[in-house]
Amino acid sequence: MVKAITHIGDYQFNMPSLLEEALTHPSLGRRQNYQRLEFLGDRVLGLVMAETLLDRFPAEAEGKLNNRFVSLVRKETLSEVAKEAGLVPLIRMTPGAESEKTREKAAVQADVCEAVIGAIYQDGGIEAARTFILKHLDQRLESGVGASKDHKTRLQEWAQARGLDLPAYKEIGRSGPDHNPVFEIEVSMGQKGKASAKGTSKRDAQQLAAKALYIELEKNK
Repeated sequence: MVKAITHIGDYQFNMPSLLEEALTHPSLGRRQNYQRLEFLGDRVLGLVMAETLLDRFPAEAEGKLNNRFVSLVRKETLSEVAKEAGLVPLIRMTPGAESEKTREKAAVQADVCEAVIGAIYQDGGIEAARTFILKHLDQRLESGVGASKDHKTRLQEWAQARGLDLPAYKEIGRSGPDHNPVFEIEVSMGQKGKASAKGTSKRDAQQLAAKALYIELEKNK
């Protein structure tokens, strides 16, 4: 039973009730489920990873740092962490949710991962949370997972992984002289959303638009 669990990995909880809450799926109908801790953990994770990236890669520009950041905090990565940390078998849910294979959903696994981070933060503070986060993400950070992928590729892979239509790009504006034009490109993905950006070439504008839409989609996961 979850109530008997007092530690995750090397971290020993002073208040095991926080861990129980972090592992409780909303399907159980309880007010104390993982959603509030997931909200907190998402912010703690973002702060720790942003600080770590700035420290680890002092010469990198904002764009590449952001690529690394998005790759590290995305749903798929956190799902992998949840599995590595042994969290997935511990999630409490109703038999109905179990029969619907809710436990196997990457989004649920990622939410639980963030909830556990939030629980560790509340129980032991930022350094305890940092230790847990870096234990599971440090190797991915060093390998630069996804850092070399351009924004259009990343957005396309995001759509393919979910069985969605591929991103569509169109030019919606052009300004400036012929020898130095500025293009405005819009990218859309059906009902999922759209974004636009300007660049000194169509390719640059497409990349910036793809980046904007990808960040928005990940933010609203």
